[in-house]
Amino acid sequence: MNSSLNPHVVTLGTAGGPRWWTGENAGRRTGIATAVVVGEAVYLVDAGSGVGRQLMKANLPISSLRGIFLTHLHSDHSIDLASLAIFGMFTLKQDQHTIRILGPGNRGELPPASPRATTPPSPVFPELPTPGTREMFHHLMQAYGTDLNDRVIDALRPSPLDYFIPEDIAIPASSGYHPNANPTPAGLEPFEIYRDELVTVTATLVEHPPIAPAFAFRFDTAEGSVTISGDTAPCQNLVRLARGTDLLLHEAIDFDWVQRAYGSIDTDEARASIDHHRRSHTSPQDAIRIAQQAGAATLALHHLVPGTTPDAVWRAHGASFEGGFHIPDDLDIIPFSSRLSSLPAGAALTAPADNHEMAVAQ
Repeated sequence: MNSSLNPHVVTLGTAGGPRWWTGENAGRRTGIATAVVVGEAVYLVDAGSGVGRQLMKANLPISSLRGIFLTHLHSDHSIDLASLAIFGMFTLKQDQHTIRILGPGNRGELPPASPRATTPPSPVFPELPTPGTREMFHHLMQAYGTDLNDRVIDALRPSPLDYFIPEDIAIPASSGYHPNANPTPAGLEPFEIYRDELVTVTATLVEHPPIAPAFAFRFDTAEGSVTISGDTAPCQNLVRLARGTDLLLHEAIDFDWVQRAYGSIDTDEARASIDHHRRSHTSPQDAIRIAQQAGAATLALHHLVPGTTPDAVWRAHGASFEGGFHIPDDLDIIPFSSRLSSLPAGAALTAPADNHEMAVAQ
C-alpha cells in the first residue's frame, strides 16, 4: 500500500440551493463542490458557485484535475462549469492531460407538471428542453464563442474543447430506469463509471424528483473510500452504494426553515416548493439513519439548506450517530483513509493554505 496517497476530501463549498443565501451568516458557505484528493490527483464532484476560487484557495490547481463528476444538472451543482473550463484554460500546460467531465445524459422527456399547477407551465427552450452533460457543455462553450475565438485567434490560446471532454454517464440498460416511470430503480447494483490507477468510481441512481437521472458517487482507493450522496431523499440505493464506506458526505436540509420560508405564503408556488423539498431532500436525522444502515465510519453533512442555518442546528443531531460526525465548513479537509476515517465527532477540520496535509485539532 502506498502510504503517500493521503486520500482526503476538501469541502470546497458546502451550501446547497440555487441562490446566494442572505441574512445572518450570509456568504459563509459557497456553492456545493467537493474535491476528492488522492496523491497529487484531484477529482471534483459538482461545480457550484465559486468553485474555481475555492480550488485556488485550497491550493488545488486546475491542472491537477483528472475528472469532474456532476451528480445532477441542477444549476447549484453546475453553474460554474463554464468558468472552470474557460478560466482554467489559462492555467493548463501544453502537455496537459485531458479532463473528463462525467454527468447525466439527456433526460429524454420533460417531467410532469406539479399537481399544484392550475395551468401546466410552458417549458423554456422546447426545441432542447432537457440537455445532458455533453450537450450542456457544448452549448456553454458556444455561448462564449466570441471570447474563446478572441483568445484562440489573437492570443494563440488553446480551446477548452481540447482539454475538457464531456461525457454522458451510461445507465445500465438492465436497470429498468425511466426518467418519469422509474427514475430510481429499486435494488440497483452500483455500476462503474471511471477507473484509473488511483481510484475506481462507482455510481447509483438516487431519488431527487423531478430531476432524472440523479447520481451518487463512490470513490474507492487502495487506502479507503468516500461516498458522496448528491441530492436525494432517503434512498436504499445510496445505502447499498455506501456500504462500509470510510466517509459518507450526505446532503441535509433544515425542514423547519422550509416551513418558515413557505408555510405562511398562500400561493401554489409556495406549496409546490414545500412539496419539492419534502420529496427530494433529507433531514439530518434521516442522513444519520442512512449512514448507520450503510455502516459508514464517518458522516459529514454538506449541501446544507439553507446555507445560513447555525451549525448548532445541524450538530444537535450528532449524538445519535455511532461514528465520527462532522458539519464541515468550506475548505475543510476530511481524511478517508481506513486508518484515520473515524475522527472524533466535532473534531475541528482545517485546510492549510500552503499544502494538502490535514490538521485535526482535538
